Amino acid sequence: MIAKPIAVITGTTHGIGRTTSRELARAGYAIVMLCRDLQAAGQWRDELRVLVPDSEIHVAHCDLATLSSVRECAALLRRYFARFAILINNAGMVSLRRRRSPDGFELCFATNYLGPYLLTRLLLEHMAAGARIINVASAIHYRGRLDLQSVAAARARYRPTEAYARSKLANVMFSLALARRLSGYNITVNCLHPGVIATNLLPRWLRAIQALLGRPMLDAERGAQTTLHLALSAEVA
Repeated sequence: MIAKPIAVITGTTHGIGRTTSRELARAGYAIVMLCRDLQAAGQWRDELRVLVPDSEIHVAHCDLATLSSVRECAALLRRYFARFAILINNAGMVSLRRRRSPDGFELCFATNYLGPYLLTRLLLEHMAAGARIINVASAIHYRGRLDLQSVAAARARYRPTEAYARSKLANVMFSLALARRLSGYNITVNCLHPGVIATNLLPRWLRAIQALLGRPMLDAERGAQTTLHLALSAEVA
């Protein structure tokens, strides 16, 4: 039985996810890291246990691009853990060419929105009173159009910026809709723009986003601060 409040975080093997998991562990949360790369996740878990000696860190496999993987992961979490205090949908990706998920959807939309959406819905009944759901979105959502035809069509025109913006617009729309629906249930839902983060995204993509937003790139330490504010601050409880 875990005595600490539990924080579930996707995408903790690099970037702001690493910083987020570390700081929440330091804040006294038991961390459940959902990652596609179990080897990298295991290495980070071992590092975290050294950095935060009294931490409780768990790892579970979850490929957000594959809906069956999300369902299996959610079932595992519901079976082995009690209530969740925080759910952070942090993981994301960009593809410079059109690729399809195993379920047949455009890969960026599947990974950045469909997987996190399904995970959230499957864990919703297991969120604790006062829980916080946090979706890492992006200011580029202002450039997005929710063209669902392009999500399913195999040969639709593909532009990386449009695909990424569409997925982040979906993140924002879902956050707003879920916040309204949970307004009477003592669960908060927020989304955020972390800034343009110099992490593992491709350099050409980073340059394009930086030029689009007109802002300097941040490191992961600074980029995680908005997520941590939404997770820990009493102001947004």
